[in-house]
Amino acid sequence: MPIVFSPAPVSAAERIFFNYRFLDFSISVSDLETFAKTGEISRQLNFYLRRVTPEQREQFRRVLQEKHVLNPVQISRFLNTPMGEDLLTGTGRLITFENRRNGKLGLRSALVKAASEPGGVSLLSVLQRFPTNIRLNTSGIKTAAALVTQAIDTTNAMTVEIQRLSAQEITTEAPVDFAQLADLRLPGRYITQKRTLNLTDPQRDRQLSVDLYYPQTWRQDGTPVVVMSHGLASNPQHFQNLARHLSSHGFLVAVPQHPASDSLRLQAFLNSLARDVFDVKEFIDRPLDITFVIDELERRNRDEFANRLKLDSVGVIGHSFGGYAVLAVAGATIDWEHLQADCDRVPRELNLSLLLQCRALALPRQDYQFRDERVKVVVATNPVNGSIFGPRGLAKIQIPVVLAAGTQDPATPVIFEQLRAFVWLKTPEKYLALVEGQAHINTATLDARATALLETLPDLLLPEQGLIDNYGNSLGLAFFEVFVAGREEYRPFLKSGYARFLSEKPFGIYLVNRTSSDELTEIYNHLN
Repeated sequence: MPIVFSPAPVSAAERIFFNYRFLDFSISVSDLETFAKTGEISRQLNFYLRRVTPEQREQFRRVLQEKHVLNPVQISRFLNTPMGEDLLTGTGRLITFENRRNGKLGLRSALVKAASEPGGVSLLSVLQRFPTNIRLNTSGIKTAAALVTQAIDTTNAMTVEIQRLSAQEITTEAPVDFAQLADLRLPGRYITQKRTLNLTDPQRDRQLSVDLYYPQTWRQDGTPVVVMSHGLASNPQHFQNLARHLSSHGFLVAVPQHPASDSLRLQAFLNSLARDVFDVKEFIDRPLDITFVIDELERRNRDEFANRLKLDSVGVIGHSFGGYAVLAVAGATIDWEHLQADCDRVPRELNLSLLLQCRALALPRQDYQFRDERVKVVVATNPVNGSIFGPRGLAKIQIPVVLAAGTQDPATPVIFEQLRAFVWLKTPEKYLALVEGQAHINTATLDARATALLETLPDLLLPEQGLIDNYGNSLGLAFFEVFVAGREEYRPFLKSGYARFLSEKPFGIYLVNRTSSDELTEIYNHLN
């Protein structure tokens, strides 16, 4: 029997290997540990850091040791979901085992073990607990870094161009002294009341909680209606401020809680009571929830609302995953071929919304039709939409659309989601609102832990939620007054000049409409 010599098993990473210009290099994990703890630079580590400034060295040291408290059980559960697997697989192409196999299994093990240690997870603790020596895919990391840099540069360039186009539109608009008009940021004259309906859709055996916000007294010409759809792992509280604002101006606002993709589902998942963060059928059920809510309001209109509700012209607004839902009821259809191509080609780590959108590929590939003819205008804020609908799916929308985006949105990046959606829309009336510094989340609804985590991120400066609410309340009210209530006297507020009037630096808001579409399309194609 031949004797086989093999190296002793490595229980944890001792060295990190990488290549540069066809040469292999490595560094000791223990040298990184010493540097992180004491600042001492070994002879070998000095070889790599000798051309780095003292400030950059200190920043690298902070990155190595900065800790975040994570629940190991919850981390383990998420990393075993389809979205977690996708995220690990992408990262594992860059951080591999020494034999160059995808490092996703090692990363999962290291993250869970590091999270189990007192004090939290740091980059160093993950490296220390990787089960074998590590090999960095240097070329892949360089490519990923270049793509990230390109995405940032493109976002910055597009922001400048949208600012220019917005200013250009202002020069063609009739001058308006908005200081002399009604201040749409202020509450209206109606006293708001709220109640919650607990409904069941018998056709889908789906239970639905719906918050209703409505005025104590009614508009003489009928009460306009708006339906809102919250994002993944969120709830109706996300829209509480806007719902109260609209109802104070005489609207009835209905905000359903989507049961298989809301904050309760997330909590159930974290408590091991659900297998995934959301049910993939939510791509079907969320648009149907909106239609069901409108149907229910029609059923109740005569007896409970004395036929005051105007349900032949309804406005809808959705955030993130809710943005997908409202675009679907506006007429957008899933383009399976486009979605498959994006999921096969685009690095999902650059556009985190692909982790969600690509899950739709698990559905039967049918021609789903969610268009609700009662919906007359759609406002989609940070919507998940670009890959799942594509240019063909979005081109089917023929009602007014408002897309709202943020320059600091990591979940639905503006250049991958809202900008290209605006370019692809063919509807006669379309608008794009861009807010500097907006980062997808509603900071007013974050818990203390999430707020503390945001505060640890370097160089992250976000606008106050009150400012974002002012922008959303004012423009949302204007669009719904024009396209839902039919009040043309509010149309001046749909102009770029009004966005300029509202803007507060350094977190300004810029608005463009269809008149800038051709030029924006040309600029977008050139930059991409």
